Parts: sequence; C-alpha cells; structure tokens
Amino acid sequence: MQFYRDGFYPGDPTVRRATTVSSADGNERDEVDVLIVGSGPAGNLLAAHLSQFSDINTRIVERRSGRMELGQADGIACRTVETFEAFGLARRLTDEAYWVNETTFWRPSAEHPQNIIRTGRVQDVEDGLSEFPHVIVNQARIHDYLLDFMERSPTRLVPDYGLEFVSLTVDHGSAHPVIAQVRDVESGEHHTVRAKYLVGTDGARSGVRKAIGRQLRGDTAGHAWGVMDILADTDFPDIRLKSAIQSAGAGSILLIPREGGYLVRLYVDLGPIDETNRQEVRQHTADQIVEIANHVLHPYTIAVRETVWWSIYEVGQRLTDGFDDVAGRGSDPRVFIAGDACHTHSAKAGQGMNVSMQDALNLGWKLSTVLRGLSDSSLLETYSQERQPVAQQLIDFDREWSAMMAAGPKDSDDPNGSGVDPDELKDYFVQAGRYTAGLGVQYPASRLTGSGSNQSLATGFEVGTRFHSFPVMRIADALKMELGHVHRADGRFRLYMFADVSERSFLALCDWLAQNPESPIVRHTPRGWDVDGVIDVRGISQRPHREIEPGELPVLLRPHTGRYGLVDQEKAFSGVSSDGDIFTGRDINRDTGAVVIVRPDQYVAEVLPLEDRETIGAYFAGILQ
Repeated sequence: MQFYRDGFYPGDPTVRRATTVSSADGNERDEVDVLIVGSGPAGNLLAAHLSQFSDINTRIVERRSGRMELGQADGIACRTVETFEAFGLARRLTDEAYWVNETTFWRPSAEHPQNIIRTGRVQDVEDGLSEFPHVIVNQARIHDYLLDFMERSPTRLVPDYGLEFVSLTVDHGSAHPVIAQVRDVESGEHHTVRAKYLVGTDGARSGVRKAIGRQLRGDTAGHAWGVMDILADTDFPDIRLKSAIQSAGAGSILLIPREGGYLVRLYVDLGPIDETNRQEVRQHTADQIVEIANHVLHPYTIAVRETVWWSIYEVGQRLTDGFDDVAGRGSDPRVFIAGDACHTHSAKAGQGMNVSMQDALNLGWKLSTVLRGLSDSSLLETYSQERQPVAQQLIDFDREWSAMMAAGPKDSDDPNGSGVDPDELKDYFVQAGRYTAGLGVQYPASRLTGSGSNQSLATGFEVGTRFHSFPVMRIADALKMELGHVHRADGRFRLYMFADVSERSFLALCDWLAQNPESPIVRHTPRGWDVDGVIDVRGISQRPHREIEPGELPVLLRPHTGRYGLVDQEKAFSGVSSDGDIFTGRDINRDTGAVVIVRPDQYVAEVLPLEDRETIGAYFAGILQ
C-alpha cells in the first residue's frame, strides 16, 4: 500500500486523514448523497467503498442496536477474497478463516448400507483459478472488517444503529429527490432523511423493495434443513474437511468446518416439507437435529458439547424482476436494492453473501462515478441490467445443487430409480468449481464491456470476466507481487499496457495518453486532479527488471502526484519473475503486446492493440464526461 504522499503523519498509516462529510451532525445527516438501509454484507461493502470519498455524503441506518455478533452466512468465495484484497483486507480475512482445501464425498456401503463410507475426495478449488483460497469465517467478522475499514476512512463513517426504515417517496424535481422516513426503534420517533440515492440492503423482508413495488418471485423446493454451528466430539474422520454425506435412509449432511480449529457447521436434511407437516418440521429441537445427524453419520457418532447457533429453513429460490425503482419502467433510477433484498436462495451453495457483496461492488463504483461528476446518471441504469441476470444464474445453480443434495444416493441395483449417484454428485461439484469460486460471471458486450474482437491478443484476460492476476516484478524496488493487487476498490479504471517486444508501440501509446488532447486521460481527468485520478495506467515490459532503468521510463509511468508533486515510482513492472512470465501465463501476444482495460470492479472491459487509440478513446468517452 502507499501512504505519506501528501505528507507524513504519525501512527497507523491505514487510518486515513479525516474529513467531516459523512460524520456530520444535524441537518447534514438529514440531507445526504446516499442513504443505505441495512448494515449487512452488501450494505457494509457499499458503505466501505463510498466512505473513501470526502466529497460524497453517505449515511447508513440499521435497525439492530449495534454490530452483528453472530452471523449466519460463512462461505467466502475466492472472488470475494480478491475483492477484499482491493480494500486491503484479504490478509486479515485469510489469517483468521478456515481454508477449504479439499472436499470429501460419503455414501452408504454396498455391503453394509447402514454404514457410510468415503467414496471420493477432490481438491476444492482448481489450481490456477485464483491466488486466493475459498475460506470460511463468521459473517459477523466480515462485517467487522468492513466496518473497521469505514471507521479508518477519511469520512470516519459509522452506521446509525437503532433506526429502521419506514417508507419513501421520490420527487424527481428536487436536488435530493428521495424522501425517506426512518423510525427510532427505542423511542418510536420518526425522522425524515432526504437523499440523492437510496439503497436497500435490508434483507429478504426488505421494506425498501416493497416501497418501490418490487416483489420476490419464485417458489420453495419443498425441502427443509436444520443448520447448526457446534463444538463437538466425534470419531468422524473428516470433521476438518468439507464433506457431502449421503445415507441410506436417514437423509444427508453437508459438513462445513469453521474457523478456529474446533467449530463445525452441519446442514442436516430434515426431509420434504409442505402444508401438511410444516408445523411438525418447524418444531424440531436442536437435540433432535443432532439425533438425525448421528443416524446419517453411522457408524460414526457426534456428541455436541456446545451449540453456538441453530435454525431450520426451507430451501427457496426467489428473484425480483428489477434491482431499482425504474428497471423496465423508465429511466433515472433513484432507489436500488441489493443482496437478499432482490434474490434469495439456499445456504448450501455458499454464494448468497458473496453475490450480495458483488452487487454492492458493482453499484458502488457506479454511484461514486456519477456523484463525483465523472459520468452522467444513465450509468446507474446498468446496475440492474448487469446484476439481475447474475442473480438468475445463481438461482438456477442453487436449485440444481440443492436438489442433488436432497435427493439421496441412488441404489446401484436400481439404475432407473430415484436419487443421485455419489460419483455424479462429485463430478457436478468439480464441474461447478469455477462458479462456486465466484468466477463464473461474464458480463456481455455493452457500453461498459467491449466486444472482445481482439481477444486473441491476450486470451488469459477474457473480456467480461474478472481480471485474473499473475505475479510480476515491480521495477522500482524489485518487489515480486500480484499485478491484480494494484487494483484498489477506489472507483478508478485501470489501463494495463503490455509492451510489444520492441516497445515502440508501447512508448508511442504512453506519449499519446500523456499529452494528446484525444487521450482519455487528458479528456476525462478533471482540472486539478492527479493524472491518475480517473484512469490508473500501468506498464508491463517483457524485459527482466534489472535491464530496465527506472529513470528511463515514460513520464506517464512516473507521474508527479499529490500535494507535493512527488513521483509515483510504482507504475511499471517486468512481466518476468521467479513464478513465471505473465506474457506466457496469460497468453499475451509478444510481438504486438496488448492493452487491457479493466473496470473499477475489476472486470475486464476490453482487450485492444496498442495502436488502436481510437477505440481506447471511444471506450472511455462512452462512459465518462
């Protein structure tokens, strides 16, 4: 990370110098740029992003009396860890979390069907998918990381606890058109907050969703599960491995080890549920769920010493038809919904919290870009356009995975019978690995994502997918690092220039970007901003770092920034490191090089030739003012 650019200050450098915008009192708290309703994973990530901008006034209200202490979600996909790295939080997360390294599969023994046996064991995340693992950690800790980030940000943003959303109206003729009513949970007193934009991240029973006339549509799968976090003694050998367990007649278990070495989560199959037995199923006690678990695990046993949390839920998949107040109805959205407020599904796919936070990341950069005057408000219409299909994809996956988990094992003596063959379950898990890692999203061509007609120049950076990092050597200080880790969650676009073998096209593009009036940097960087304030340019050479003199680099890659105009020495890299060569690893054309444009949410927007200045300029002109 970089700090001290604008002057030295003592203490923890991750605590940014404070401003007063988001911590203001009185009238300034009742008239804001963005009002976020709900301090869950999506709301906190959105608030963390917006908290970085001193010129954006953000307020977040939460009906709880304080921070969450015990969360329900726990699975953190590789893509989410990558996102946390963009906030500088990945190391804190991975140090505390359980790493899901392998998954095992269990089924009834053919000789003794009352006993389960291990039938398969696979690596949880395929090699090369991400530099980060799939991890497990309590949702409340995810909140803590993001809330701590907010408190260390320039705006010192802190949620207003004990306030619940009541209603809203939209007056498009006003500078702050969203008029929200919130109520003090303790006193019952009502307050009015006016906002330019309101975002509902207030869960599956979202009041914001109802206020804009959206409905969750879908159905339940007719199956119930008991879920519990426990501390237990057991002789089950895979208690510290993620395990999918099918029994002959007692149901199934999905076992998820938790952080800390002792805690474990069980998803225990409680069987079909409908109107005739719903009350009976709902009346299961924690002890009864443990009893069922012991039947499934036979001949192994599990003795619970402490139940940290437990619940019973029905699998259901529901989705709204729009993620804002105008999608399919008009233009100029002012109210948005994200996370469980617009899509719900089972917990076993491990994607709900992850997709919710990606909703927030997508919306966050668009809100900050519009509010800072860098783009017109039509950019906000792309949020629902992009994220609603992603949620549909999640629900389709969850429906199939949940059905397979609930089906039970197929009888090998009856190939036409019901159930799922354990090998089929294992194969499906492996095939779905890219999706469950959070890496299955590919945005289609639009104003934000190019056509990919030059994809052959860099096939390892697939247009529409997240930027797939690779180790490089930073030239200035010979630091081996992941190239993708220069991309912070700060609302800026990234333009990576991979040099041609002669570097002639590379150097010519550097000069054009730095000086030409048609350059997107010259055209779209507001007067008085740093040259990299909107588009952060990085250069990657094919030469080893010791063959490159930092002082000979183009001025674009050694820009003067900040209060003192100090040179940023960290813009240029060698593609060669002890871990390989990025040109080989990401299949970048060595003769021609390539430009890779990356959106603020880390998704590849376009791959272009170094010489195609017209298309480079046109891409940014289609988004920025």
